[in-house]
Amino acid sequence: MAETRADGGFASVWTAGVMAALLCVVLLVAALGSATVARHRAESAADLGALAAAASAVSGQERACAKARWVAQRMGAELALCRLDGWVATVRVSVRPAATVPLSGRAWSQARAGPVVGGSTVGPIR
Repeated sequence: MAETRADGGFASVWTAGVMAALLCVVLLVAALGSATVARHRAESAADLGALAAAASAVSGQERACAKARWVAQRMGAELALCRLDGWVATVRVSVRPAATVPLSGRAWSQARAGPVVGGSTVGPIR
């Protein structure tokens, strides 16, 4: 007669549990990585958009903000705010993380650029 074992199939259940836990860790790391990349893209787009707007400040707010929008779009961002106060341009953009992260929101960044006054920049924005 063959012996029956009471714990038959336990290794399969344990392996499935470990695989599910590993999958959750991989998805969490992917979500954090995607959010980090979106934040970096937003910061870069805001910085470069503000520089582009400040460089075109002499042409007026409409043209300066058109340059900022053009830069933001090329970097995969959406321009949310563009304001020209004298020679100082303020730009705010948002970036949507990759489609792999359905629960995270948009990454936002704001930057300001303008001339150097008295040996210092126009001031911190962040």
